Amino acid sequence: MNKRNSEKPTNSIDTLIGANTEIKGDVSFTGGLRIDGKVSGNILTPNDEGSCTLVLSDNAVVTGNVTVPHLIINGTIQGNVSSTESIELQPKAEIIGDVYYKMIEMALGASVNGNLVRDQQGAGAGSVTQLKSVAQSSENETT
Repeated sequence: MNKRNSEKPTNSIDTLIGANTEIKGDVSFTGGLRIDGKVSGNILTPNDEGSCTLVLSDNAVVTGNVTVPHLIINGTIQGNVSSTESIELQPKAEIIGDVYYKMIEMALGASVNGNLVRDQQGAGAGSVTQLKSVAQSSENETT
């Protein structure tokens, strides 16, 4: 049986990494994980867990790659992000790295400094969408 048909994110938070907590090393989880502190390492979920959700508050900082089905971010990720289901970038979200996604929602104020790669079959195999910078767009309009 294939569980990959757009599973809904989990509605509960099973684990909290508090604002005054710093973790060094990789984190693997199932269910819901909320990060208010700092993680220096990769964050991932088991391959068959399509409902896992990672929530990063506006104070959260992750230095490492993130591979999760569902991601809600209002903090900072310094590394590549891969999501097999959905990514929600809230107003204070900042990603410094490439983003591989199936579905993305981006609020005004959120930023991605890297490539956005849409993947219709699962994260990692899509085509790169090159975005023009604001400076390039302004130059093209004036010429």
